[in-house]
Amino acid sequence: MSISTLGARLRSLSFVGLLSLVALPMAAQAPSTMGLQRDPRIAAALADVSPARLRALDSVLVSFGTRHTMSDTVSSTRGVGAARRWIYSQLQQYSRDCGGCLKVEYDTGTAVITRHIERPRWPIVNVVAWLPGKDPNRVIVMGGHFDSCVCSSPNPMDATGDAPGADDDGSGTVAVMELARVVGKHFPQGLDATIAFVLYTGEEQGLLGSTQFAERLQREGKTVTAAFTDDIIGNVVADDGRVDSTSVRVFAVDSLAVGGGELARYVWAVGAVYQPDFEVLPVLRLDRLGRGGDHAPFHRFGIPALRFSERLENYKRQHLVTDTFEHVNFGYIAKVARLNLATVVSLAAAPSRPVRTAYGRDRESGGQSFNIRWDTVPGVIAYELLVRRTTAPTYTRIVPTGNVTTFLLDEQLDDVWVGVRAVGPNGHRSLTTVVGAPNGPRLPNPPRTPQP
Repeated sequence: MSISTLGARLRSLSFVGLLSLVALPMAAQAPSTMGLQRDPRIAAALADVSPARLRALDSVLVSFGTRHTMSDTVSSTRGVGAARRWIYSQLQQYSRDCGGCLKVEYDTGTAVITRHIERPRWPIVNVVAWLPGKDPNRVIVMGGHFDSCVCSSPNPMDATGDAPGADDDGSGTVAVMELARVVGKHFPQGLDATIAFVLYTGEEQGLLGSTQFAERLQREGKTVTAAFTDDIIGNVVADDGRVDSTSVRVFAVDSLAVGGGELARYVWAVGAVYQPDFEVLPVLRLDRLGRGGDHAPFHRFGIPALRFSERLENYKRQHLVTDTFEHVNFGYIAKVARLNLATVVSLAAAPSRPVRTAYGRDRESGGQSFNIRWDTVPGVIAYELLVRRTTAPTYTRIVPTGNVTTFLLDEQLDDVWVGVRAVGPNGHRSLTTVVGAPNGPRLPNPPRTPQP
């Protein structure tokens, strides 16, 4: 091809087309299962997630008129108080249905509403359903916020007018409620880790409920494996008419030390295993530009945290009275909920990940291999090292090491990222810990052998 012909073809490309040649998004790489195995128990549970039940639950939520954090708490039919009591009663019924497997409670506290001109101190009441695991101190958090608002209206602190919040975040609330029901039904004895299904309030006033719950877990000395939030997961039609009911965005900070990016890669892999036709689009930032969600307080505590959000948002129906029931697609919510379930149960069934790592250049190979070390994880049968180039979206090589905590890896560690994970007796894999992550926990160096 001549230079002039090539130039003409390049000029015919749109600017967006040119960008696509040089800057592929993370999900442009074919999804990788990262060696995760399909669990038939999880597959059976996914089939039990019901769009009809999600629709019925959201219909009741919207019927409370407003769920503003500062709205009526006395009425039995309107306001945030009626909504939380109904949520609590539903979760209690789910617990009775599974033989008392769920421990349902109110998580209470107070917070200053800094976005209100008078800055009042206000009660914050979350609703939590715990599915206890073998380890009561290792927790996975799955949340959504049930409060609503008309924050984009002329009176953003209106606590009396209608604020239906069918999508924001009725969609996430009903997904978490359905997850509590289905996971309790299929895993009534619990899993290795404890799962907290949390319905937060105060999100629209500055993530107050999730901050309260994250602080509580810190005070109680819990080890949080991961924290997820479902927030705005029900819209599939954009304002310009585009439709997308086959993909979902997951937001997480790609901090090597914290592990948010590792969590996003895990969700991406779980999706490839259990719902290959539902595309997971990892977005490696905390949230959409200028927005926030209930995973953020956990990220600030150094916990891997991730937000699920619909692919197509319509800001003409957020924080407004137009966020109504008829615009919510419950088949789509069910797909997101199934991805939630497969992820949360897989993590809860897996061992904890190694906390500390270390590496050393191997002199005998001339520096072409590295000795990798990591902490022992109780109850595992093996470990695996995962390798990716520093520019690769996800891992492309899996190296089984056996049940050891030191391994000579034939990789030039200068050029790649390596993660280590634990494998449990049931075949479930933990999250990866990045070896040598900047500011990450390090194993101490072994004592030097005295020279003769």
